[in-house]
Amino acid sequence: MPNSIVHFEIPADDVSRAKKFYEKAFGWKISDPHKMGYYFVETKKKGEEGINGGLMQRKTLGQTFTNYLIVGSIEASCEKVIGAGGTIVMTKMEVGPQMGWIAAFKDTEGNTLGFYQTPKKLAAKKKALKKNSVKKNK
Repeated sequence: MPNSIVHFEIPADDVSRAKKFYEKAFGWKISDPHKMGYYFVETKKKGEEGINGGLMQRKTLGQTFTNYLIVGSIEASCEKVIGAGGTIVMTKMEVGPQMGWIAAFKDTEGNTLGFYQTPKKLAAKKKALKKNSVKKNK
């Protein structure tokens, strides 16, 4: 199915307190391997169902938990959102070199969601890995 949820972000007023909460309450592994102040949240083991996400310092008052939908084109997806009555609240921005792009929108009910667009090289690599995995399982 298109546009599945692939990532979530949890904003926190006190990142250390939130990290301890999620680790204790759910057993999630939370780490900042790149020392960027952006914590990776692992909610599952490889091969298990579910998605992973991120934990970060809240940047604006009212910043909420956000789910990110994978899309082929952020621009085209933003146009669809506007056409359906939603509003764009964060225009397309690069996550990091070769890491892709994100944008955010509000739906007609005021909920904030995000878009994630994979860089072409990363998308091609993931597709090749998936194809090889399917061949091995046959």
